[in-house]
Amino acid sequence: MIFELHCDKISILRNSKYMRTESSNNRQNLSRTSACNKGINRLLIVYAFVVFVLIFHLIRLQIFDPNNYREKGRIQRANHDFAVRGDIYDRHGIKLATDRIYYNIYARPVEYSKKENPRKIAHLLSPILGIPEAGLYKKLSNTKIPVIAVKKDVDRDTAKKVMAVLSENGFRSISLDKKNTREYPQGVFASHVLGFYNFDAGVSNGVELTAKDKLEHAVRATYEKTRDGRIIYKIPTDPIGPTRNPKGQDVTLTIDAAIQHVCEKELAKIITEKEALRGAVIVMNPKNGEILAYAVYPTYDPNHFQKASNLQIKNWTLTDVYPPGSTFKTITVTSAMELGKINENSIIEDSGRMKFGGYTIENYDYKEKGAPGKINLVYLFEHSSNIGSVNVGALMSHHEFYDMLKKFGFGAKSGIDLPGESSGLLAPPKLWDKGLHITMSYGYGTSVSIMQMVSAVSALANNGVRVTPHVIKYSAEEEVEKVKRIPTISPETAHTITKLLAMSVNNGKSCIKMDKYNVAAKTGTSRKPLENGPGYSGAMYTSTIGYLPASDPQVLIYVVVDSAKKGPVWGNTVAGPVFHEVAEQTARILDLKPDKVPAVSPANKNN
Repeated sequence: MIFELHCDKISILRNSKYMRTESSNNRQNLSRTSACNKGINRLLIVYAFVVFVLIFHLIRLQIFDPNNYREKGRIQRANHDFAVRGDIYDRHGIKLATDRIYYNIYARPVEYSKKENPRKIAHLLSPILGIPEAGLYKKLSNTKIPVIAVKKDVDRDTAKKVMAVLSENGFRSISLDKKNTREYPQGVFASHVLGFYNFDAGVSNGVELTAKDKLEHAVRATYEKTRDGRIIYKIPTDPIGPTRNPKGQDVTLTIDAAIQHVCEKELAKIITEKEALRGAVIVMNPKNGEILAYAVYPTYDPNHFQKASNLQIKNWTLTDVYPPGSTFKTITVTSAMELGKINENSIIEDSGRMKFGGYTIENYDYKEKGAPGKINLVYLFEHSSNIGSVNVGALMSHHEFYDMLKKFGFGAKSGIDLPGESSGLLAPPKLWDKGLHITMSYGYGTSVSIMQMVSAVSALANNGVRVTPHVIKYSAEEEVEKVKRIPTISPETAHTITKLLAMSVNNGKSCIKMDKYNVAAKTGTSRKPLENGPGYSGAMYTSTIGYLPASDPQVLIYVVVDSAKKGPVWGNTVAGPVFHEVAEQTARILDLKPDKVPAVSPANKNN
């Protein structure tokens, strides 16, 4: 080490080659050296005094008053934002998520005193905690562990009794750690809407994530970090009394528990019967975007989300995209009508089959019915004519068709208040060719999310205005900001398409036809793309989307089933029956007014 002192502009460097004297000024230099040495001696005295004070202070801490300073040390350690979350309810006040408060009891052997030795502690706490005294004594006697977990997950009544014993006996080595955990009283119910929240890890999903700012109210709370890395929180409230920490806001969802239950039941049933991979059922009010039910399969229990697989936890209805198939024909026909290319009385040529490039496109029933010839739009929807849709799509240019699809919200997020939503795949018109235009017309060539389809079809059911789907019930002020209402098509076009769809359902023998209600709906079946490279697998997406009553739509329902294996796999045979059952029970739950005139028997037609 080199010490450098400046005395009268002369540097003296000990243990350095630069230290030297001039023989001609020897006496003068000796005098100056003496002065500098006195300065060094004074510094050494000051240094020794500081060291003495520090040693004395350490001895005092360790011997004379250790407990007092340990306590101060704990208080002075870093703070933690302790969040007390609000509850989550369905639209009718059914509790779906809440906090449960519990207590963990710890002992610190290093702080044992004569009056609180392990035997005495065990004797007093054993009957309260329901732990055999001998076993408890053995645990408390392990002084090699800095912090002993005496008992975890203790209820409030037990904690109160423990606190009374600690207070009465002046025990300082035993402490209670007040903890919060998130509980979901309904189990798997609406799990992909609720998501989950973990206090220890701070991870969340679903509404627990998107409504975080509402649900949480941060409270500054100290914590103690033990030698083994364990963190013990010290909440600045009565550790036993009801929590006084400011609580976050409660959040009410748009979900109707009764309708949600129906959707989950019917979805699980069809998945089991058809041995399908996954599925979803969405029920929404198309007038305001409120989602009344949001069932996703496979599901999981958010109380034990750590045990769930990625497939179970992932909300694939938002993250994954797929070719919509024939349900997209409603968008093609609507776009052409809005642009003035067709009207409700238009006649379309349907050859039943066409070739393009190296590919052949045909109607699903071509082998049975051949070429239908000239068809109207009701026939197009009822028989799901691929060739008819292609010819309607051909009436629009690339840019015209693309611009209409953008108006319907494709290629962009719907804006739903849940995390992880995809924008889907919609190629810009400069990349379109005739082949892409053709396939786009009947539901291929693009990929959409379930929520994009729900948002798009809401424009047909809501006088041409597309609304933002949402699962959180907003105040009037919040709704203005959160829920967008986007004019998409004219009311006249929306009403015409609705009438044509309802007629196609009533004319046919579809399972989605209802006795009391006119239903505007379309089924769809699409081949599932290969995961690794171009082309399609043998698996299918089957779907049905529609709304009722057609005269004044109150509910929009979308059913999608992925990779059904058993029985006929078509939109009308897989998704259709689920749509019908959900529609029937939803109409009953909401007490919807029928809009369909019942058939009158010939014997009574003149009565």
